[in-house]
Amino acid sequence: MEALRIIFMGTPDFAVGILDVLVKEKYNIVGIITAPDRPAGRGRKLNESAVKQYALQNNIEVLQPTNLKNEGFLNTLKSLKANLQIVVAFRMLPKVVWGMPKYGTFNLHASLLPQYRGAAPINWAIINGEEKTGVTTFFIDEKIDTGAIILQEETIIKKTDNAEDLHDRLMHLGGQTVIKTVKRIQHGNFETTAQSNTGDLKVAYKIHRDTSKIDWTKSTEKIYNFIRGLSPYPAAWTTLKNDGQEIITKIYKARVEEKDHNLAIGFLEHSKNEIKVAVKGGFIILEELQLQGKKRMKAKDVLNGLKLDENAEML
Repeated sequence: MEALRIIFMGTPDFAVGILDVLVKEKYNIVGIITAPDRPAGRGRKLNESAVKQYALQNNIEVLQPTNLKNEGFLNTLKSLKANLQIVVAFRMLPKVVWGMPKYGTFNLHASLLPQYRGAAPINWAIINGEEKTGVTTFFIDEKIDTGAIILQEETIIKKTDNAEDLHDRLMHLGGQTVIKTVKRIQHGNFETTAQSNTGDLKVAYKIHRDTSKIDWTKSTEKIYNFIRGLSPYPAAWTTLKNDGQEIITKIYKARVEEKDHNLAIGFLEHSKNEIKVAVKGGFIILEELQLQGKKRMKAKDVLNGLKLDENAEML
């Protein structure tokens, strides 16, 4: 087999973790494709993707096409003479791109496909209370996350994991799995498995602000999973009603107390060090939160600067 010439495509930190493993394993990365720089912050300064920053630090050529079907981009891509493309947390590719290299284009996805196809598999696995997840490498086809599976590796989801914990563990597992996949492709000793499209398939929809709001009418377990599944980003949020004011509040960390009570849903019980939200079957004890316009703090520090009235509640 001829020597590998790899194009890597990705944008966020998760992709950097995989790219770093490939670089340290001395694979020949002939180019990197990532998202265009985007304005961010109050000054609207152009923000480079995490993958671009890594590429520049390691002197790897970077392409940032706005249109993946642009003739100039396609000509540049061909000139790099890659025979394998690896995609991690990028965007949907046209066939003219994924069909270009001799050995194909494979994607690393942070779930056990066909479960949790979509943009936010790590978040939804925790939100839905899954006990295990993993990573999958598969050859890209015309649809999203539906191609033939090359490899899968599993990991457990701990009851205390938040999205950041699981993200980091899957990034490490993903790096190992990508290397195994590359070696199998390199030596031609792999078989693929077609994905099933039947059964109870769960989808990892993109997280929006509207879908990040806490529903306090749900069970203690579902609320707890929701909070940790969105922590630290984008963070589950709620509205604190206190002393005639409504304050948008992000919740980063909580724990559950199962206990019978007759309090209204959302009612706050509080002491000097603790804030408890009454829910069905018990309480959600808030440990770390952020009031609108304030920084993230532990509950006891929030209480040092905020007086909760006797009718305070979460809406």
